Amino acid sequence: MAAQSFLSESVLGWSIFTFILLLILAFCWVYIRKFQSRQESEVVSTITAICALAIALITSALLPVDIFLVSFMKNPNGTYKEWAANNETRGQIEDTVLYGYYTLYSIILFCVFLWIPFVYFYYEERDDDNGNKCSQVKNALKYTIGFAIVCVVLLLIGAFVPLEAPPGQNSTQWEKVQYLFEELGSSHGLPALSFSISTLTLIGMLAVITYTAYGMSVLPLNLIKGTRSVVYERLENTEDIDDVEHQIEKLKSKCKDGRPLSSRDRHNLQELEGKLQVLQRRGRHLEIAERNCCTKVGSALRPFKILLGIFFILVALLFTVALFISNLDKALHSAGISSGFIIFGTNLTNPLNELLLALQPVFPLDYILITVITMYFVLTSMAGIRNMGIWFFWMRLYKIRPKRTRPQALLFLCMILLLIVLHTSYMIYSLAPQYVMYGSQKYLVQSPMPSAGATSGNATFGTTRICDADAPEDQCTVTRSYLFLHKFWFFSTIYYFGNWAFIGAFLIGLVVSCCRGKKSVIEGEVEADDSDISDDEYVH
Repeated sequence: MAAQSFLSESVLGWSIFTFILLLILAFCWVYIRKFQSRQESEVVSTITAICALAIALITSALLPVDIFLVSFMKNPNGTYKEWAANNETRGQIEDTVLYGYYTLYSIILFCVFLWIPFVYFYYEERDDDNGNKCSQVKNALKYTIGFAIVCVVLLLIGAFVPLEAPPGQNSTQWEKVQYLFEELGSSHGLPALSFSISTLTLIGMLAVITYTAYGMSVLPLNLIKGTRSVVYERLENTEDIDDVEHQIEKLKSKCKDGRPLSSRDRHNLQELEGKLQVLQRRGRHLEIAERNCCTKVGSALRPFKILLGIFFILVALLFTVALFISNLDKALHSAGISSGFIIFGTNLTNPLNELLLALQPVFPLDYILITVITMYFVLTSMAGIRNMGIWFFWMRLYKIRPKRTRPQALLFLCMILLLIVLHTSYMIYSLAPQYVMYGSQKYLVQSPMPSAGATSGNATFGTTRICDADAPEDQCTVTRSYLFLHKFWFFSTIYYFGNWAFIGAFLIGLVVSCCRGKKSVIEGEVEADDSDISDDEYVH
């Protein structure tokens, strides 16, 4: 009976995970195809982008399964269920989830350090080699080796940095080396993989601060404010064209008698002709937008967009408040920098943590909420990337626009989104630390029975408590995700300060988004610095 119950509950959890997996694959395919350039579509880069984004989202989808399995081992009264009473059974479940993380994180390392760089450099070398495939592959492999070396270095650092005190000074060098290998073997390589993933998560934190924080403000406010009237924009653009043409005719009239134009006038004429070309392209795009049925449907759905924007801004404010309370809790009740600001449990009431704890027993409500949170981060991140573009310090590398994004830009996009989704695991922990650590687990505490008589006897009664750091080790099971997130204290310290930077970036982005006016109906489609390749004139 116990085995049958265990099997049915495990099948339920993994069935939901499989369903979410299929949804993720469908979402990734639609998402990448939406932004893919029609003129420069590449099969390999498309498949790479879809797979990379799907792996990142699937890894995040594994988090609720991890929490569900450790929570479902126990009854609401704090006792273990019959099928989970055996330590060996619990160990098998934990190992299954751990191997799932091993597999997905290893694939992420493969994508970040090998596959995505190889495909990126392969297409970068395409034009220079005049179709020489062998030369393209050779040059791409040459650049990819550098990424592979970085990956190996990170794995070695994570594998051999001791997390506990090494042997004493009197030990021989061989004993110290033997100790390092014993530590590596006893941990099954967890520190090596955790260090590499934590490093990628650290880069993801920078992307979250840059793109997600801004996207959380710009996306809802754009939905609320809407876009400018396409009819008014066309009228305004026509007036601008007439004005520029008049200025061009005025300059050209100076040389009707055969006199050459001055260098200053020639420069102004070139600028005006370039501006006229942009305005004419803009006019064609506005004409297409006016005829487009999507524009008319968007106008009809205006009230729904306003409600959706209000909902998104409320969610963003909820996340910000929950993150602020969590960081404040760490600042007040943790051991400080040397411990990575880690706290076990919550000392201040966190609204999102309480909501997840309330939903967790009613599976799969918490799974749905975590998936919604993850997708919310992806959507807001994409909104931030689309509005800002992909930058390297002060240089803009690529623009992200629907149906007009180059293959290399798509690979950059998915790399950034992959790193962002990696960091969402820590973001969710920061928003709801109790939930991520223990789920809804409780443990039973035996207390002496109070007695009014002279003889109290040995009677006791049990009370249930929510699992925290004070719980006996054999009564509460920590999620495998938490072990990956907090294997190295210095990463947790950086994440803590990164959360404060995220809150500041969100507030700044909110002020900037509020001060800006309505965006154009063809926002980002026509810009002065567009090349002939990046500016796709074949809009259907």
